[in-house]
Amino acid sequence: MKNFTAKTRVATVVGGLAVIGAATTGALAANAATPAAPAANAAAAAAPAQAAPKGLVQTTRLSIAAAQKAAQAALDAAEKAGQKVSVAVVDRDGNTIVTLRGDGAGPQSYSSAEEKAFTAVAWNAKTSELTGRLQQAPTLKDIKGTLFLAGAVPVDANNAPIAAVGVAGAPSGAQDETFAQAGVDALGK
Repeated sequence: MKNFTAKTRVATVVGGLAVIGAATTGALAANAATPAAPAANAAAAAAPAQAAPKGLVQTTRLSIAAAQKAAQAALDAAEKAGQKVSVAVVDRDGNTIVTLRGDGAGPQSYSSAEEKAFTAVAWNAKTSELTGRLQQAPTLKDIKGTLFLAGAVPVDANNAPIAAVGVAGAPSGAQDETFAQAGVDALGK
């Protein structure tokens, strides 16, 4: 029997694994492309629903379509008022769902809109209302990702925050908040 170098043995093993992987991938792809039998689909539909495992929590989320609708409504309101702003919509966890940067909006407005929206959803309050809380607890402003300036409005469902719309770039936070409210109001239409 021939003595192979370590390099040759490694190359042989890697090549063999590649062939096995390709064959497995092909088989999986073929199975995925094969439609399920109608009887199997009917049986799955007729099966009783299983109870959810204990310890799970259900949450309500804003769909991407709804987030886009709210963001566009806020941007439209700003443009109608002649303001160049950015709009951000975040989910319950403060993660950005959609951001729109209006034509001519300042570079700082993009991140400011996201931070305002994060702040509104985190405390379930308009950011204009939260500025008063800073007098009692000034270190709130030190929480990473927050911005305690007027311009964001939370979106509630069943008395709980599920999202927020934040706007930045108008000359005043009050104007930003008016545009954010227009975004939230569009969700009810």
